[in-house]
Amino acid sequence: MFKRIIQTRIHRLLFKNQTLFIILNATELEQKTIEKWFNTTYSKRGESYLRPKEAYLIFAELLQLQPAKNFLDVACGLGRMLEVSQLYKTNNYGIDLSEVAVEKAKLKLPNDNIVVGNAEQLPFENSTFDYVTCLGSLERMIDKKSVLQEIDRVTKPDAKICLMVRNANSWRWIFTKKMLFTINKKGHQDAKTYQEWKSLFDQHHFIIETCVADQWPLMKIKKIISFGLFKNYKKVSKSLVPLQFANEFIFILKKKS
Repeated sequence: MFKRIIQTRIHRLLFKNQTLFIILNATELEQKTIEKWFNTTYSKRGESYLRPKEAYLIFAELLQLQPAKNFLDVACGLGRMLEVSQLYKTNNYGIDLSEVAVEKAKLKLPNDNIVVGNAEQLPFENSTFDYVTCLGSLERMIDKKSVLQEIDRVTKPDAKICLMVRNANSWRWIFTKKMLFTINKKGHQDAKTYQEWKSLFDQHHFIIETCVADQWPLMKIKKIISFGLFKNYKKVSKSLVPLQFANEFIFILKKKS
């Protein structure tokens, strides 16, 4: 009887370990697929994959970046946000999964601290940063909870965090992505509603200080109708659609005290 109990427990343990191994392997494979997609995209499309530099000024203004403060851009890509933060004379750090992106960013920004790495395990000390951005990338990450935990860990108590994330209630996501089956699975494209994002932030002890619609779509329109004369990229404009239907949200978060 005792022998049978031991055998049963061993079998259960082996099954659990095997299941865990399969899950870990699947996650690792998915991570490699995402990494490969971004390496290929940055190699082929380069700067054309990104918004122009002026489109990133709004994030710096919303964060109210101050000189000599420590700034981290998570999923920094080719370093567009870091180019802008240089204008504010912050101490700049960046991390990205793509080796291709980091190599290109370091050539452009040799004085910034830019490394290859996974946002789920940030290679920085506790309470290092005054500001963190993660723009258009959190929704693509496999373990969003770990990413938010890491952002919480590496930021100071009074830090500000800027996250631009995709909205699952936008017409663009519903009609052009879901209904037409154009969701980029290799790049792990995903979206959540405002309430789903808010709930996720609440779970990780973040408070929403501000939330506005992504400003770039409206800025592009203004640039076109002004024949290229539009220059006010630092000002938040009222969206043409209600916030809950915006393509992307820009959240400014603070840590709960």
